[in-house]
Amino acid sequence: MADHITNNGPGAALSRWRLILGQEAETALQGYGPGGGQMLSEEELIMDAALAAIYNESGSGGANGQSGSSVKGRGSGSGHAAINLSKWLGDVRSFFPEDVVSVIQNDAMERRGWKQLLFEPELLAAVKPDIQLVGTLLALKGKIPEKTKETARMLVQALVDELVKLLETDIRRAVTGALNKRQHSPLPSLSGLDWKRTIERNLKHYDGERRMIIPERFFYFDRARRSKEWTVIVDIDQSGSMASSVIWASVIGSIFASIPALSTRVVAFDTEVVDLTEQCANDPVDMLFGIQLGGGTDIHKSVKYCEQFIEEPKKTLFIIVSDLYENGNQAGLVRRMRDLRESGVRTMTLLALSDEGKPSYDERLAAQLTRDGTPCFACTPALLPVLVEGALKGQDLSELAKRLGMSR
Repeated sequence: MADHITNNGPGAALSRWRLILGQEAETALQGYGPGGGQMLSEEELIMDAALAAIYNESGSGGANGQSGSSVKGRGSGSGHAAINLSKWLGDVRSFFPEDVVSVIQNDAMERRGWKQLLFEPELLAAVKPDIQLVGTLLALKGKIPEKTKETARMLVQALVDELVKLLETDIRRAVTGALNKRQHSPLPSLSGLDWKRTIERNLKHYDGERRMIIPERFFYFDRARRSKEWTVIVDIDQSGSMASSVIWASVIGSIFASIPALSTRVVAFDTEVVDLTEQCANDPVDMLFGIQLGGGTDIHKSVKYCEQFIEEPKKTLFIIVSDLYENGNQAGLVRRMRDLRESGVRTMTLLALSDEGKPSYDERLAAQLTRDGTPCFACTPALLPVLVEGALKGQDLSELAKRLGMSR
């Protein structure tokens, strides 16, 4: 956090340490620098106050006199406290890099319990949307007052737009590259002939005597664009521990739904199963608000539900997003997944779909599914397009995951 400071002179290192260690360390640190003067610049003093409000054990504010207790006091409805919290949010966003802003915001909620950030429209509007914060927002959505719901929706929409922009091009390219049969077969198909385009592009080759067009070049539809070649089913565990993965999986499901070559189903489950396919195709934000984070886990029930959408097994990709802590019929789950694999369905389990560290998951069940042909691994969103392309091309996903450095 302290890397973003305004002082680039000889005292820069001391300023960093001062911001890291807090006001209590200032006297000791001044012994290592030039005598006299203030160790922090005006901007650094504001940064120090913002950090102190979260990280000082006492909760006292920093050098500008803002106190952690006055910020926390906003829950009592104090107008002055609300102004302080608004100022704190503004300072954090003004003086820290974006990735640091996300850390500080989330620490404010976890360390200080400032979930009230999400309950006032003017405060929520000042928050930087990120995966963790939106996960918390969705978990608390039943408690959000009516006056804040539209602001909350705008924040979730901003994050969804950002994630779609980040992933859409790569996912579309991966699917198109895997399904474009013309890359593998030079033989044209009459059923795929684009008559309108062929005629328009060959009008200059009209033969007056024979009263016909002699085409010099034929044009064909891309098969991946004119038909639903594959069914993709995304089965999402919506237990509380999967919050980040749920958001990524929902956005990715909406991208799949927008690709004409794919027939996409998106399902969420805890102990019950909810089909979110329609919301996913029309509005992924509605879909996210339809997810209930928390509750138990019955993966077997969700897989049984999803089986009805498998019409052509060898043209179906089935993705489970779950940490595999199964509270339902575990033996039944293993059997169903084995049967799906043997029928030709391409299956995978994403133990986590996020940029976070190694996930917690049921290692025994993951090992059993992997032995039966359903590889289980954690995956970052950036690597998912490569994985999807490999699955559609029939590659060995376990070997591909190892080459990509995915953990299990």
